This record gives sequence, structure tokens and C-alpha cells, in this order.
Amino acid sequence: MSTAPNLVEDITMQIDSEAAKAFKSAPPELQQKIQILFSAWLKEVTSSDQTSLKRLMDKISENAQAKGLTPEILETILSEN
Repeated sequence: MSTAPNLVEDITMQIDSEAAKAFKSAPPELQQKIQILFSAWLKEVTSSDQTSLKRLMDKISENAQAKGLTPEILETILSEN
């Protein structure tokens, strides 16, 4: 019997302390959304040298909104001390 491949993998990276605190204090559902958005962004950035920053940011914004990350939620995350 074969098993399905692992679809996620842990990585370690350094981010500023405010962002780390905001992520750690976010509810699990929001943490999952952030992880999905970051994964999508990282794949885009590393796979396409020709994608303009504006186009990439627009796509990330559209994906974020489609997954429920509103500008208000993002502002709350960014403004937490």
C-alpha cells in the first residue's frame, strides 16, 4: 500500500519580531491562510523572473481576498504591537 506524498514541509527563516509576534498570536485559521498565501507568493517569486512586482502583488492580493484575508484583517496584523 503506497502513501500519499507529503504536501507540506517545514522551513525556518528569519522575519522581523513584530511579524513573528503577529503570526504567533493569530488564530490557527488565520495562520493557515498566511501560510497558504506565503507559499503561493514564494512559488511565484522563484518561478518567474518576468513577472512584474505590481502584477505579482495584484495576484497575491486577489488570492488573499478570495481566501478571506481582508484589508482590515491585514491592517490588524500589521498594527499589532
